[in-house]
Amino acid sequence: MTQPVDPKRRSYWLKTLHEWHWISSAVCLIGILLFSITGITLNHSSQIEARPVVVSTKAQLPPALIAEIAHVAGDTKAPLPESLRTWIESSMDLPVGERIAEWSDSDVYVSMPRAGGDAWLSIDRASGEVEYERTDRGWISWLNDLHKGRNTGAAWNWFIDVLAIACVVFSVTGFFLLQLHARQRPLTWPLVGLGFVVMLLIVILFVH
Repeated sequence: MTQPVDPKRRSYWLKTLHEWHWISSAVCLIGILLFSITGITLNHSSQIEARPVVVSTKAQLPPALIAEIAHVAGDTKAPLPESLRTWIESSMDLPVGERIAEWSDSDVYVSMPRAGGDAWLSIDRASGEVEYERTDRGWISWLNDLHKGRNTGAAWNWFIDVLAIACVVFSVTGFFLLQLHARQRPLTWPLVGLGFVVMLLIVILFVH
């Protein structure tokens, strides 16, 4: 025989779950909207035409810097010397920072990937010619990279983790709220089961 539910206990859990449910929904509302939209754009990325914009810049190193990098051994990976980084940042307005450069006997190559595009910097060690190229693939590509956390930095990756935790809290509290309201809403568990079965069947039958 099923024991009657204590009204006070039920009221407490309803209040607690509703509170956590609305707090988590408020925290992840904009994030869920962003990731839902970018989920659609990612799913149809081959059908969304992108027109990359490529910008190239060239400069010439002063003789003192050419002589300085001449002493760095080839076939190594190391950041650019501070004096060279300072010159690039001031002369070309490029924040190179502590990125690792690939040093060969003939040139220095710095990969500078970014959300929504790509970039690289190349320095000819003999002539001192500096070439920078940046590719911008547009706003949709930028938003898609935010969705994937690609080349977005540590702060955005932490944000994705926090958002994921908030979504878990939102889902779990929603599940228990469904359980508390299931008696008054007979279609609750059939609908939950339908959502699971449809997903499972698609995976089994159509995902290879």
